[in-house]
Amino acid sequence: MGARNEDGPLAYAMRLIGDWWTLELLHDALDGNTHFEEFRDNLKIAPNVLANRLSTLVRTGLMDHLPSESGPRHDAYVLTDLGRALRPVLLALTAWVNDRLPPERRSVVLVDAATGREVEPVLVDRVTGRRVDTGAHVLTAGPAAGPEVRARYTARHSG
Repeated sequence: MGARNEDGPLAYAMRLIGDWWTLELLHDALDGNTHFEEFRDNLKIAPNVLANRLSTLVRTGLMDHLPSESGPRHDAYVLTDLGRALRPVLLALTAWVNDRLPPERRSVVLVDAATGREVEPVLVDRVTGRRVDTGAHVLTAGPAAGPEVRARYTARHSG
């Protein structure tokens, strides 16, 4: 039986992201929306549900709530560094879905802002510039790995 890594990076990501609506709100925030009404109108969501979801994003550290002196209607919800760091993940998910759809079914595409040409994102190693989505790169146990995770990855990489 494989080792379940509840403290691993994917488990951590899912604790932060949780549900699909988190991605929708993050997408809206990355598009520049900051106010409750903008999120509500774009996502067609009930105000009480939206308030709970924004509260969750603030609590998990993905967004900051910036109260306005003009009153709650002008409060802003802005991405934190942690929230902005999810941009490449959202772009990669968008590209992954679009790659499986015929072009006429793609509702949103990633383009070069200067040329308007559609682009295809890839994940590369910052140091070497090499793509990491090939068999030349593998996951292995990290410094915080417990015995079961170490055994799992040792077995995979030993022959």
